Amino acid sequence: MTTVEPTVEAPGRDRILDEAATLFLEHGYEAASIRRIAEAVGMRAASIYHHFNSKEDLLEAILRRGLEVMTVAFGEASTATLGAPGPERLAAHVRAHLAALYENGPYTATHVTTFRTAPQSVRATIVPQRDAYEVLWTSLLDDLVTSGLLAPDTAVGPARLMLLGGMNASVEWFDPHLGSLDDLSELITRQTLYGLSNPMTD
Repeated sequence: MTTVEPTVEAPGRDRILDEAATLFLEHGYEAASIRRIAEAVGMRAASIYHHFNSKEDLLEAILRRGLEVMTVAFGEASTATLGAPGPERLAAHVRAHLAALYENGPYTATHVTTFRTAPQSVRATIVPQRDAYEVLWTSLLDDLVTSGLLAPDTAVGPARLMLLGGMNASVEWFDPHLGSLDDLSELITRQTLYGLSNPMTD
């Protein structure tokens, strides 16, 4: 009697991306070899190349997906707070960005930790999409200046860099399993608006 082995479905592109993003985040881009990614997925290393031309191509797809998560989150926050007061709008966008970092898998966090050390060819292809996301934040901060929530002499460019940089850097020290993401969001929003002063005494 002939024994027929069950068919095992080959892991798809999304599974490869999931595992690669996790390994890039945990071990760094250089340390996470194609062989290591293939082992995590449960396939031969050569099979990775049926889905991606190179390791750089794989990283580019991960960085793009991370930016897509952030952009969608920004748009949803904008829709949800349309016509709302400035503080509420800022708080919603800060919370949305943090949610993109911590609540949507490793893609966005990998983008934050890996972009600066990614190969130049990868960075060059990602920069336009990254710039477009930053333009959304510039527009938001410009609106908050116009509305009077932020001081009229606010340097919006540096303010955007400080705000995004602070949120992104939190992946190096904040543990969402030990702290509240809502509390972190409130802290960042409050410090953006008032610094370390007590707004109740202003």
